[in-house]
Amino acid sequence: MRILITNNTLDGRGGTELYVRDVATALLRRGITPIAYSTVLGEVAQELRMATVPVIDRLDALATPPDLIHGHHHLETMTALLHFPGVPAIYFCHGWLPWEEAPPTFPRILRYVAVDETCSDRLRHEHAIAEDRIRLLLNFVDLNRFKPRHPLPDRPRRALVLSNYVTEQRGLAAIREACARDGIKLDAIGASIGNPTNRPEQVLHGYDLIFAKGRAALEALSVGAAVVLFDAAGVGSMVTTANVEKLRLLNFGVRTLQNPVEIEVLKQEIGRYNAADAMQVSSWVRQTAGLDDALDHLLALYDDVLGEYRRNPVSDNRAELRAASDYLRRWVPNLTLQQRARAQHEALTIEHKRLRAECEYLREQRQDRQAECDSLKYHLDSVRREHENLQIERDNLRCDLDRIYGSPTLRLRNRLIGMPLVGQVLRSCVRLIAGRVN
Repeated sequence: MRILITNNTLDGRGGTELYVRDVATALLRRGITPIAYSTVLGEVAQELRMATVPVIDRLDALATPPDLIHGHHHLETMTALLHFPGVPAIYFCHGWLPWEEAPPTFPRILRYVAVDETCSDRLRHEHAIAEDRIRLLLNFVDLNRFKPRHPLPDRPRRALVLSNYVTEQRGLAAIREACARDGIKLDAIGASIGNPTNRPEQVLHGYDLIFAKGRAALEALSVGAAVVLFDAAGVGSMVTTANVEKLRLLNFGVRTLQNPVEIEVLKQEIGRYNAADAMQVSSWVRQTAGLDDALDHLLALYDDVLGEYRRNPVSDNRAELRAASDYLRRWVPNLTLQQRARAQHEALTIEHKRLRAECEYLREQRQDRQAECDSLKYHLDSVRREHENLQIERDNLRCDLDRIYGSPTLRLRNRLIGMPLVGQVLRSCVRLIAGRVN
C-alpha cells in the first residue's frame, strides 16, 4: 500500500511536520510505503530521506499513483486530489485557527480526522462536515524515544519552558519570576528565543516541572515530568490524574489555556505540584497515548476508507469539477488577500529596516552629543572649581586687608598723615625715598 502524505512544509520542526515524520517512519516499519509531499522542503524532509522515506515537491515525480491520500492542509491536499483522479483521501485537521487547516470539501475525501475535540468542533460547526464522516484520532507520543525518568523530587528544583512562541515579553518573564519566588531554576527552549532543539527526548529528563502545550506537553507527561499547560496565548492548569483525560481530549491545546499569563496564576499552578500524582499521570499517558496504538487506529481507518471506495468508487467528474470550482472561488480571494498582505509585509519590512537604520544613526548622533555634553560638563566643572578657588583666594585677601587696615600701626600712620605739619613732612620723606630708589 502506497500512502501519499501531504503537508504545507517539511522544513521547520513544527507540529504537523513532526507528525508526518513520525507517521511516515512508523508506516515504513509496518511494511507500508509512505511518500511525503510538500512544496517547501528542508530539515524535516532531510530527516525523512535519511529514514528512507521518499520525499517529493512535484507530484509528477510519482510514476505510480498512490493508493490513498493522507492530507494535511487544504491547498496541498486539493493539489494531490486533482493530480491523482480515482484516488480516495482522508483529511486531517490539526488546528483551530490556522487558515491552512480549514477542510476542503471534495467527493473523494471520505473521512475527516480531528486530532482533538476542538478541531472536531471546527469541522462540524464551521465547515458543515457530516458527523458520520468525522473521526477523532488523538495525538500520540513515540514511547521508544521518550523513556520514563527517575522519580520526581518532593519539591521541583528545575523547570523548563518548551515553546516555539514564547519570548521574554510574551510570558517568559512572568514564569521566571513565578519560579524564582519558589526557588526554582528556570530554562527555556524554543525557536522564538533562538534556542530550539531537535532532540527533546534528551532534554526532558533533566527537569521536574515543564511549561508546555500540545505535543510538547504530551511528550513531557510521558517522560514523567509535572506539566503546567502554557503558551504565549495563556496559562492552563497543572495536569493531574483528576483532569488528564479531559485535557487529552483537547490535546492539551489552545482551548485549555483559559487563564491570563500572570505571576499569581502561574504560582497557583506551580503550587499544585505533586510528585506521586505526576507519576500516575505519566503511567496513564504511556498506557493510552503510544504511537503504536495510534498507528493501529490509523491503519484501520485507511482500510475502512479503501474498502468503502472499492465498494462505491466516486466517479462523478462533474461533482469533482464543481467542488474544485467552489474551492477556487473560496480560496483564490483569500490567496489574493494574502499576496496583498505579503506585499504590505514586505513594504513594512523595508520601512522597518529604514527606520532601524535611521534609529541607529540617531543613536550614534545621540552618543556623539552625549560625548560632547560630557566634555562640556567636565570643562564646566573645571571652570566652576577654578571660580571657587578664586572666590576662596579673594576672601582670604579680603581678610588680610581687613587685618591690615585694622592694625594699630596703620591707624597710627593714618593719624600722623592727618596732622597738617607732620603729614606734610612724612609725605615729603616718602617722595624723597622713592626718588632715590628709582
